[in-house]
Amino acid sequence: MTTEQKIGFIGGGQMARALGTGFFRAGLIPCEQMTVFDVSPDAACQFTEALPGARSNDSSRQLCRESDVVILAVKPQHMPAVLSEIAEEASDKTLIVSIAAGIGLAQIESALPESRVVRVMPNTPCLVGAGAAGFALGTKATREDGQLVEELLSAVGIAVPTPEPLLDAVTGLSGSGPAYVFMAIDALSDGGVKAGLPRATASKLAAQTVLGAAKMVLETGEHPAVLKDRVASPGGTTIAGIHALEAGGFRASLVDAVVAATERSRELSEE
Repeated sequence: MTTEQKIGFIGGGQMARALGTGFFRAGLIPCEQMTVFDVSPDAACQFTEALPGARSNDSSRQLCRESDVVILAVKPQHMPAVLSEIAEEASDKTLIVSIAAGIGLAQIESALPESRVVRVMPNTPCLVGAGAAGFALGTKATREDGQLVEELLSAVGIAVPTPEPLLDAVTGLSGSGPAYVFMAIDALSDGGVKAGLPRATASKLAAQTVLGAAKMVLETGEHPAVLKDRVASPGGTTIAGIHALEAGGFRASLVDAVVAATERSRELSEE
């Protein structure tokens, strides 16, 4: 099902391209209904090359005038300048969706007092339809706005309504989490190579193993610890591997990574 909404991206970087490509592949937004503005001509060009039919606008103001939904996909440190640029163009007819880490709804609404605002924390697997996102509505955003954002995000993965104070934790977990998983896949592949497997075989098996384990958690609804215990036979190979992971602080390291990223997201909101 497609939507007639015109979507404008301010910022044409990796996350913008991932979302735009995800919307298109899901059949939700034709490329012709997407536009981009980026201060870097190269970034704008990469966006339009990834989405043939999408247009590049000359300014953020023009993009805001021509779009039903404006997705702010710029780095947090650039957000104040962007908000200042579009302040005169953003009206109560404009739905502003921010994906900038650490930039709160209050800051955006202060700069754009007439706009409906939704804050979103997506992640890059939306490119392959497997994203995980949390979102929170601003004070003027309507139920219909929330439904639209949820529809857009659900087209490229899952979307979870989240109280805004917890979006920093979403940033630390699912926003940054793909990088942790990529590291784990890379390490599993290294282990396979050290054990004698060819690199291509090891990488394919490692990636598929992570995918399969994740699908089991999502589709069975069972606790990961229960599923883990079913693989770990008494005195077997798996419990030996688990022991090695525990000795190396595997679980504690992942917890620490999520907490560190969450704290950094909170720091960004204060800078």
